Amino acid sequence: MALRISSCVIALIHHAAADAAPLEACGLLFGDGAVERASVIANVSDDPARRFEIDPAALIAALQAERAGGDRVIGYWHSHPSGDATPSSTDAAMAAADGKLWLIVAGETVTAWRAGPTGLHGRFERVEVA
Repeated sequence: MALRISSCVIALIHHAAADAAPLEACGLLFGDGAVERASVIANVSDDPARRFEIDPAALIAALQAERAGGDRVIGYWHSHPSGDATPSSTDAAMAAADGKLWLIVAGETVTAWRAGPTGLHGRFERVEVA
């Protein structure tokens, strides 16, 4: 079954990625079975032109809100402003094998991946997008 992503989410991610270029943009994905909402979060990486790091305070706040009955965090998104929408080896090194979604945007292309113990770079399985 293909992953459903709200068109509003795709528009938000494209806009944020374009605004941040040539740096990588990033954020969180929320939903329950489908990606219903996304947030844009500061990229606090020491090298934002080549990698991303979601602001830990924002991630902790989102997880605390989830535990209190808020939106469920189902994954992450980030941009590859000078590459393609395929996870890099750096992405794989950063990803936990926790089943979370990873959306990657490069230009107009958005791809979805699930982080696990196998797949591309030993970490990512491709997820079809509806």
